[in-house]
Amino acid sequence: MAASLAISPLRARLTIKASRILEDAFVCKRCIHQQRQQPYQSARQTPFLEAFRRPGHYRIPPAARHNSSSAAAPSNAGASPLGALSQTIGQFPKEEAKRAKSSFPETSTKSVAYWLLGSAASVFGIVIFGGLTRLTESGLSITEWRPVTGSFPPMNQEHWEYEYTRYKLSPEFKMLNSHMDLEDFKQIYWMEWGHRLWGRVVGITFLLPTIYFVARRKVSKPMAYRLAGICSLIGFQGVIGWWMVKSGLKDELLETGSYPRVSQYRLAAHLGTAFIAYLYMLWNGLAILRQHRLLANPQEGLKALEILQSPQLRPFRRMTAALSALVFTTAMSGALVAGLDAGMIYNDFPWMGQNILPPKRELLDPFYSHVPDQSDLWWRNMLENPVLVQLDHRALAITTFSAIIALWGYTRFSPRVRTTLPNDAKKGMLGVVHLVSLQVALGITTLWYLVPTPLAAAHQAGALALLSGVFLLGSRVWIPTRTLQLLRKAAASGASSSQVGKRGPDAMLNAKLGR
Repeated sequence: MAASLAISPLRARLTIKASRILEDAFVCKRCIHQQRQQPYQSARQTPFLEAFRRPGHYRIPPAARHNSSSAAAPSNAGASPLGALSQTIGQFPKEEAKRAKSSFPETSTKSVAYWLLGSAASVFGIVIFGGLTRLTESGLSITEWRPVTGSFPPMNQEHWEYEYTRYKLSPEFKMLNSHMDLEDFKQIYWMEWGHRLWGRVVGITFLLPTIYFVARRKVSKPMAYRLAGICSLIGFQGVIGWWMVKSGLKDELLETGSYPRVSQYRLAAHLGTAFIAYLYMLWNGLAILRQHRLLANPQEGLKALEILQSPQLRPFRRMTAALSALVFTTAMSGALVAGLDAGMIYNDFPWMGQNILPPKRELLDPFYSHVPDQSDLWWRNMLENPVLVQLDHRALAITTFSAIIALWGYTRFSPRVRTTLPNDAKKGMLGVVHLVSLQVALGITTLWYLVPTPLAAAHQAGALALLSGVFLLGSRVWIPTRTLQLLRKAAASGASSSQVGKRGPDAMLNAKLGR
C-alpha cells in the first residue's frame, strides 16, 4: 500500500505528459500557432488536473493513512472539486431524497374525482336496473356465464333457439313459465343481457382509466391502492352475480317443489357488494374535491378542520358513522325481503294482520329449523321466514327514521353543536331528513299497492340515495388526517395551492421563491 502511494505522483505526471504529447500530435500546426497567439484556458488547466499538479495535495495525511477505517475526512478534502461535491451531496436532506424517489404526487387531480363520481353514478344506475331485472323475473333467463362471449347477444334464429332450449331446462320455466314462447323469452332475455353488459361496461370503464391515472401519476400513492381495491371489488362482484344466479338454477328445486328463486343470502351479498363499491367511489371522489377545496386556501382550510376537531362535534361524528351502519343494515334487510318476496305477505302499515305484531306461531315457525333440537330456530326464522323478515325490516326502518330525526334535533336544539357545526353540514343533515322521509313514504306505499314494479324500484333507489346522503354528511364533518398534514405543511411554508402536491425541482424552487 505504501509503495503504491509513493509511485502514484510519478504515474500522475507521466499520464499528464502523455496526454499532452497525444494532443499535440493530433492538432494541426495552424491551430497550435493560433493557440500561441491567443492563449486560452485549456483542459489541462482545469481545477481537477491542477489538484494533481500541486505537490503534496494528493498525498494522504499520515494519520489518515494509518487509520483508514475512520469516518473523519481529511482536512483538505474540501479544497478539491471532488471534496466540495461530496460535501454538497452530504448536505442534501434525507427527507428530500426520499421524496425524490417517489413519483406519485401528494394529491390526486380533480379529473380523478369527477371520474370516480361518474363511475359511482353508473353503479347507482346498474343497481336500479338490477332491481328491475329481479322484479320482472328476468334474472334466470340466461343459464350460462360467459364473461367474454356473453357480451354478444344471439345474432340469428339458431342462436335464439339454443338460448331458449337452455332456458326450457331450468326450474323456472318448468314450474312457472312453461307458457312462454320464443318472443316472450326474448323480452326477459334482453333485460338480463342488458344488466350483465352494463356490469362489464362498469368494469372496463373503471379498470382502463385506473391504469391510465396510475401510469401518468395523476393520483396519490394511497389513492392508487384504493383504485386497485375497487377494481378487485368490481371483479368479485361479477363472480358473486353468477354465484347468485346459479342458486336459482339447481335441479333440487324441482325435487322439493320449492319456488324457483335465487338465494336471499346470495342476493343480499350481491347487493351489498354493489353498495360497497358505489360508496367507495363516492367517498373517494368527494374526498379529493374536498382536499382541493381546502388546499386552495391553506390558512382557511386549516381553520375549518380545527373547528371540526372541537370536542363539541366529536359525538356528532360518531353518531353519523353509526347512522351509516344502521342505514346499510336496513338496506340489506330489504334485500332479504326482496329475495323471499316477503313484501307480498302483509300489505298494511303499521298493522300486520289484526295487530301491530303478527301471531307468534308465524314468527317462530318450526318449519324453518333444520336440526332436531331446534337450536337454529331463532336465526333461521329471522333470515328465512318471510313474516319475521318483513317485521325485522319494518323495525329497522322505523329505528333508522327515528335515529335520523333525533340526530337532526340534536343539531338544532343543542347550543354547543348548533354554534359549532358548519353550515354545509347543517344543510347535509337537513337533506338526510328529506331523503329518509321520502324513503319511508315509498316503503309504505309499496306495501299498500302490493309491490308494483315502479314503486319497488323507486324504494330500492331511495335506499341507496339515503345512504349516499349519510355518506355526504359524513364527508363534511370527517377529519382527513392526510389532508390535515398537507394543510399544516402548506400553511407553514406559505406555498400557494398550485404548488401543493407537486414534485420536481421546479416546484420546490418556486415554493421557496414564493411564486
